[in-house]
Amino acid sequence: MTSLKRALVLGMVLPMAFGMVLSVGAQAKVKAAFIVSNQANESQAFSAREFLKYGPSYGFDVSTFDAKGDTQVESQIVTNCIAQGFKVIFLNPNDIHAIVPALMKAKQAGLIVGMFSSYLTGADQKWSDFAASSDDLLGGQLAAQQFIKHFPNGAKIVEIGGQAGHNAQIQRHDGFNGDKGIKGSKIQVMDFKACQQWATDQAQAIMEDDIVKYGNDIQGVFVHWDNGATGVIQAAKAAGLNNLYIVGVDGNKAGYVQVKSGDQAVSIAQDFTSMVKTSLQLAKDRLAGKKVPAFTVIPQIIYDKDTVNNYPTPEW
Repeated sequence: MTSLKRALVLGMVLPMAFGMVLSVGAQAKVKAAFIVSNQANESQAFSAREFLKYGPSYGFDVSTFDAKGDTQVESQIVTNCIAQGFKVIFLNPNDIHAIVPALMKAKQAGLIVGMFSSYLTGADQKWSDFAASSDDLLGGQLAAQQFIKHFPNGAKIVEIGGQAGHNAQIQRHDGFNGDKGIKGSKIQVMDFKACQQWATDQAQAIMEDDIVKYGNDIQGVFVHWDNGATGVIQAAKAAGLNNLYIVGVDGNKAGYVQVKSGDQAVSIAQDFTSMVKTSLQLAKDRLAGKKVPAFTVIPQIIYDKDTVNNYPTPEW
């Protein structure tokens, strides 16, 4: 064989050989985005780190984007992900209704959409492939049960909601006040107000206003997240209001410590690591053409003075 023929043959064979090596070796990871509603929210920041940590083991190259609590910014990030060739997006919307037009575009472009620690409702559900979340309606109901158990003869309390428009805020409020919550009980909610963001200082400011209005009539507080409970505790201590029965949701490090110290009575704890892993597996299954459940519930745990020592200190 002449050197020219040899070169031509090698020129055809080598690329084929290299192609075979690439196909047998590690496959390219799928581009996925976790769109963080607000990096300032500790649960979201922790979840972002967990997506980056576990994403590769499920076959994903994960990028995170911070919407900074802004619904319009979050919608634009979804649009950008479509243009940048992402195949999967996971997101926790700042507003479950305002985000729908952007998700419609994502689905129409062929992206897999996973709701994280949130879920679309009603007819909007068709614009997501799945949701992995705590059952926030149940979270509100569990909080209500704690108040009913602690105050069998009734009590006057206030409720401080999370970020207005956020699905967790809506569901926790509805669960707490609904048929399986305090409705029909002797628990009286004197005041309810939601925050603009999941911000400790905003919860503290609402509690300060409630103390001015109701003073020692306040026997308990249902606050939608544990870092909000931190603000409530600070406001109560500054006003000399002692022995409040405070129930929060999240089960983060602040709530855990506050329950151990006795400053907070109960924390309804969420498992965000399981939520991340479940989301990644569901997306992987959808990419493989498998059917997946529309809503996967991640169980919650109740931290109180009798149970908190049975659990390790949370990572976030």
